[in-house]
Amino acid sequence: MSEPRPKPSLRARVRTAPLLSRLGPGLITGAADDDPSGIATYSQSGAQFGFNLLWTMLLTFPLMTAIQMVSALIGRVTGRGLAHNMGQVLPRPLVLALLALLFIANTINVGADLAAMGESAKLVTGVNQHLATLFFAFLSLGLQLFIAYRRYARLLTVLTFSLFAYVALLFFVHLDWSAIGAGLIGLHPNLTDDAATTIVAIFGTTISPYLFFWQSSQEVEEVDQRPDEHPLLDEPGEAPEAIARIRLDTIAGMAVSNLIAIAIMIATAATLHAHGVTNINTAADAASALKPIAGRFAFALFALGIIGTGLLAIPVLAGSTGYAVAEALDWKLGLDNMPWQARGFYCVIGAATLLGLGIDWSPIDPIKALYWSAVLNGVIAVPMMAALMYVASSRRKMGEFRAGWVLGGLGWLSTAVMAAAAVTMIYVSLK
Repeated sequence: MSEPRPKPSLRARVRTAPLLSRLGPGLITGAADDDPSGIATYSQSGAQFGFNLLWTMLLTFPLMTAIQMVSALIGRVTGRGLAHNMGQVLPRPLVLALLALLFIANTINVGADLAAMGESAKLVTGVNQHLATLFFAFLSLGLQLFIAYRRYARLLTVLTFSLFAYVALLFFVHLDWSAIGAGLIGLHPNLTDDAATTIVAIFGTTISPYLFFWQSSQEVEEVDQRPDEHPLLDEPGEAPEAIARIRLDTIAGMAVSNLIAIAIMIATAATLHAHGVTNINTAADAASALKPIAGRFAFALFALGIIGTGLLAIPVLAGSTGYAVAEALDWKLGLDNMPWQARGFYCVIGAATLLGLGIDWSPIDPIKALYWSAVLNGVIAVPMMAALMYVASSRRKMGEFRAGWVLGGLGWLSTAVMAAAAVTMIYVSLK
């Protein structure tokens, strides 16, 4: 009789677990970062400055990875989201004021993304733009209201593959690899006033407050939905596997986010910039400008990518607002609840989506609204990041899982960089 086979070690189980089963909140968060308004920013960078600002994405990668990993760890360790934990270290009126600004910024962003999706649908199919925008708004809202969390999370994971339309686009354009290499290492950084404004916009688009709240809350959802998982403060023995999964998930998500951003910048630099098209206001503008230069197929890929990323990003934008407000006010929350079980939570999500939809029908200039939402995001990100880094560094809040020297140092550096970006953004807006 053969001897029983030894049980595999924790490290072996982590290593052999199916990759996709270990990707979730971090991958979705990173992919949602490349929303239609982000695509517009990256397209403008490529169209106006060619390959010269590619280095910004290599710079932001470790910073955004660190801050998102800190956000995820806070949720996984404490079993509560960022808004609750921020309320433990900041005065309640300040937290509520920051969340009100977050709601405004996210709502404007939702509106801009919906408008870009409607415009892209019109470009590809010829349907009425307003009707397409309405369809996308109610489709997104309906999925959040009536699809259980686990199915919804799987759907969002599948939608991340829509981003690879921008990688596929690179196969249809001529690329100057020596110029791309020079841009990635910052050989010609092009630090003019206009470039400085674009760099600030890239930082504001890449490191956004709604991403902090979403990933932290999704880690809490994962614990709530799995009976064998608990907050690490309650069950420290789960830490090695949980932290390994968060590390892989977050690095993968942020890598996807930045690689897609680089692909968009390269594609627009190789086409639009090379042909003298340097002014892009929206993602749909970029798609439309590509058509006569790169051909119908490249144009269709770009436009369809906008729709796919919008369907991914809008739930994250509206959902992050719902989580933040519900946590701060101690309401019942969670996408696994039906609307009548968590009324306040879903009311916030519905309000953010429907008010954002109203921008498409209002006389408000969506480009100016999006610009001011970026300013708001840049300003409120700084105290939020400082608060979450304070929580992550606190032994009282995080116990043995507080951020170490490397993660903590990168997190505080990211906070300092965003503070500098916010000051620059305010200076430029008032100049």
